[in-house]
Amino acid sequence: MRNLSIDIETYSSVDLAKSGVYRYCQSPDFEILLFGYSVDGGSVHIIDLTKQQEVPTDILNALTDDTIQKWAWNANFERVCLSRWLGIDGYINPQSWRCSMVWAATLGLPLSLEGAGAVLGLEKQKQAEGKRLIRKFCSPPKPMQLTFDEDSDWERFKDYNRRDVEVEMAAKAKLANFPAPDEVWEQYILDQQINDRGVALDMTLVKSAIAADKRSHNELMQKMQQLTDIDNPNSVTQMKQWLAENGMETDTLGKKVVAELLKDAPEPLGRVLMLRQQLAKSSVKKYQAMQNAVCSDGRARGMFQFYGAMRTGRWAGRLVQVQNLPQNHLPDLENARSLVRGGDFAALELLYENIPEVLSELIRTAFVPRQGKKLIVADFSAIEARVIAWIAGETWRNDVFATHGKIYEASASQMFKVPIEEIGKGSPLRQKGKIAELALGYGGSVGALKSMGALDMGLAENELRPLVNAWRSANPNIVKFWWDVDRAAIAAVRDKTTTETHGITFTCQSGMLFITLPSGRRLAYVKPKIGVNDFGSDCVTYEGVGTSKKWMRIDSYGPKFVENIVQAVSRDILAFAMQKLRDCEIVMHVHDEIVIEADEDMSLDAICETMSQMPPWADGLNMNADGFETKFYRKD
Repeated sequence: MRNLSIDIETYSSVDLAKSGVYRYCQSPDFEILLFGYSVDGGSVHIIDLTKQQEVPTDILNALTDDTIQKWAWNANFERVCLSRWLGIDGYINPQSWRCSMVWAATLGLPLSLEGAGAVLGLEKQKQAEGKRLIRKFCSPPKPMQLTFDEDSDWERFKDYNRRDVEVEMAAKAKLANFPAPDEVWEQYILDQQINDRGVALDMTLVKSAIAADKRSHNELMQKMQQLTDIDNPNSVTQMKQWLAENGMETDTLGKKVVAELLKDAPEPLGRVLMLRQQLAKSSVKKYQAMQNAVCSDGRARGMFQFYGAMRTGRWAGRLVQVQNLPQNHLPDLENARSLVRGGDFAALELLYENIPEVLSELIRTAFVPRQGKKLIVADFSAIEARVIAWIAGETWRNDVFATHGKIYEASASQMFKVPIEEIGKGSPLRQKGKIAELALGYGGSVGALKSMGALDMGLAENELRPLVNAWRSANPNIVKFWWDVDRAAIAAVRDKTTTETHGITFTCQSGMLFITLPSGRRLAYVKPKIGVNDFGSDCVTYEGVGTSKKWMRIDSYGPKFVENIVQAVSRDILAFAMQKLRDCEIVMHVHDEIVIEADEDMSLDAICETMSQMPPWADGLNMNADGFETKFYRKD
């Protein structure tokens, strides 16, 4: 036996979607119903564990034998569930486990077996009635014990289990011409180890925050009802009607609109809108997600989806979604945390006007080290800005990153021909430099500036186009990079050939456009064609998951490909750093940041120095890591 393909069907009263597989299989009523497998691509066998059928000994041994490769679609589910079923202390070593979903993701294919099978045009497809059968046999409430022999659906369910193994193997056969590189599998193994390790949660804080939010919500509702006499202050329709009756017409009560209305709203309308803002704060959802995901040892696991962002290979967040946690700006963060943790709601009300905002800022602090440890939080400074400058050869930017690193000030100096010494922290020119840096690196124009809040920052409409022009004039090599990439991608697709620019290779092969990065990793775009964009120019189109979350044909162009390239290179640098720090206990990683659960004597400087060491393929890239030590997770 060299390879074992596996698919299991399970039951647990825990909601898998809300809690994740680690919590799901800790439920006392968790059980494996069906165990489907194939050895070395042979016929599929289904073990019906509800009938006390036994998994063959050689198959059981293979599950923990690192010389035998185990394959499954979303293999994390099978590996974690089987760890619990086997009674292992901890989790099966992921070293010899491979995930065909990850393999598909490296080629830009959907993350669902059904979706990938359809795109690959497999002869056998995942059975459509699977969702109904899963609801019947795998979802709460658990069906009464019945004689499965007498239930035709049970036989269909076994066929469904068999078909999943067959489709997964057929998908692998289709992907065989495009093997995922060893480096990707090494990164996947580390990812699984990080997910298995999890991160500790301060559940006292979590539960107290949920209780504080409930109390705050009830009090806010009462105040709103007293001020407006509305039955349901959460009702947008009722609130808009009340505002209209009091002389304030509005089509929406979105966050930005309410903030704008507040600027000159008379009382009591201003008070009502402020209460509306507080009621709309949804910070409690993160705490509830923590409560759902926490395992019996107080740690949350399974929060990182390897290759979750298909077009770049970056990680995606799951469950608590640590990639979009609110920032913290409270000057007395530790004091506020102590009050919430201790349930001192009276003191909170006395000291803070906006309780939902306080709870929101404390979300990060719920992640803590285990007793006797500390958290080391280290991140790369301006990683995407550094990467694009390095690839494009924008010399003045590289010089900035090699010296003082003040890119906002330097950008403003370059754009407006003003000495950098004259551009201070609160300077209007620095604001312009900052918004330009954040919005314009990937071909953005006036619309991008507006989306980044340029008008809210005080810029006038007539300043936006000149700002775009000034940034592009100051960064001619980046602008050239955009359009060199555009031409290289179009030529590769149109002529079915290989092109190269800026050390990046574009190849059209077997119905795929591959972009080979400096690291050697490839980005993949499915079924590329030459189309025509909204401006009447040629562009590359390809199939992928669009903004509607559906599989569709997508237009792209140079700056968008550059965004993918830069984010993918940034991801590869983070992955390289994580591999160098793999013997440290990494518990989280967020964008360009690594969080380590460290012994008290571990050196922060050593961690930052290790992170700052660039891979051999990134020669000349100036990248610095900085960090801090803390007893709870936060933004420094």
